[in-house]
Amino acid sequence: MSVVGEGETAEVRRRHLAALAYEVESRGLVWKFAGPDESLLAVHGPRTGRQAMVVATPSGDGWYYLWPGGGMAEVARLAEVADRLHALLG
Repeated sequence: MSVVGEGETAEVRRRHLAALAYEVESRGLVWKFAGPDESLLAVHGPRTGRQAMVVATPSGDGWYYLWPGGGMAEVARLAEVADRLHALLG
């Protein structure tokens, strides 16, 4: 049984996605929230036209970002995730 309520989980998820949105924007990528309750981050490389959907999800005792191509990293590695998305979507 989870000790975190559904509303709190959604709030934490949006907070992690918002932090990533700030980081990818600073690298020249475009983003918008998507999905039910803004539970996904749609990231777009305006130069290449490539796109990816990123999710933040709880796992064990922490949170992780997941993105296409097997991308996965702890949310604490925010700058690294933004760099990897920039390399992927450029």
